[in-house]
Amino acid sequence: MKLKINKTVFVGVSGGVDSSVAAALLKDQGYNVVGVFIRTWSPDFIECTWKDERRDAMRVCAHLDIPFLECDAEEAYKKGVADYMIEEYKKGNTPNPDVMCNRMVKFGVFWQFAKAYGADFIATGHYAICEEKKLFFMKRGVDSSKDQSYFLWTLTQDDLAHTLFPVGHLEKKDVRKLAEKYKLGTAVKKDSQGVCFLGPLDMKDFLKHYIETKKGDVINEKDEIIGSHDGAIFFTLGERHGFNIFKNEEYSKPLYVISKNIDKNTITVSSNTVSSISKTENNVLCNRANWIMEAPKKDKKYTAQIRYHGELLDCKVVVTGLTSEIIFDKNVLVDKGQSIVVYDGDICLGGCVVA
Repeated sequence: MKLKINKTVFVGVSGGVDSSVAAALLKDQGYNVVGVFIRTWSPDFIECTWKDERRDAMRVCAHLDIPFLECDAEEAYKKGVADYMIEEYKKGNTPNPDVMCNRMVKFGVFWQFAKAYGADFIATGHYAICEEKKLFFMKRGVDSSKDQSYFLWTLTQDDLAHTLFPVGHLEKKDVRKLAEKYKLGTAVKKDSQGVCFLGPLDMKDFLKHYIETKKGDVINEKDEIIGSHDGAIFFTLGERHGFNIFKNEEYSKPLYVISKNIDKNTITVSSNTVSSISKTENNVLCNRANWIMEAPKKDKKYTAQIRYHGELLDCKVVVTGLTSEIIFDKNVLVDKGQSIVVYDGDICLGGCVVA
């Protein structure tokens, strides 16, 4: 194996097992590895855990005998992720904070920080694969249960040219085995859950601190009031939790949100997501598209995901200027602001946002 002794890589060490193993693997490969803890914004009402995560990251770097630095991304996270998320929900949209976190923080501020300190590459513990064949392209991670390419659709050729994903070719169980081999303290640490950097949180509770809401009606397909909710803006089409149904209403099947009216503050629910009044559609108009290599071909069949770990849906893609139309083989229930990510087999072509 050709050692990369003249190449420096800054690894985003979060204090978790994936980034820890990523740093260890790159050091073994001969890179000059520097561990970087990315510090972001956190609201006062959320229990502070970043100091614990930073301590774990520092311990990993000390164990691997690599330098440790800290990157301040608080402002970028607050404006580019948290504020964006809040404003989108105010409009009744369903944004994806993890997508924006990757774009603005991990592959934005972190890379600028690394480049300023002389790094040739940055690396993360994402489960994805980057390969070069004339152009750079991104593939799903080998472990389908952990694949994170859905959250990385905004990356560009320039991003991938200086990005490494050391654990993308591994199963999660193998990553933990490697952590034990390297004697890393994070080997048995539980996986992080929830929103990027904020961890597990109830989105409705989070948003209530920034958006004034009031209770509204839950109605059925006959326009009858059958329950109540805390605010229509909190709901995503297809969601089946978070609203209350009156006790005298008997429904043997789960109820899904099939439409919402932000002005009237109502949501409509049904046991069937595909109904005469639901917002299902076959052709979905999108904007803010990013195609990693080149735009999809008009007459070729692809697959697309409308949510993380969601079903792979057959589709075609028509790109017209700044807009893209995703034409699914069957009707789908999507909400404004959601990310639709397009794949050609295991290759992530990029994605767009539902308009």
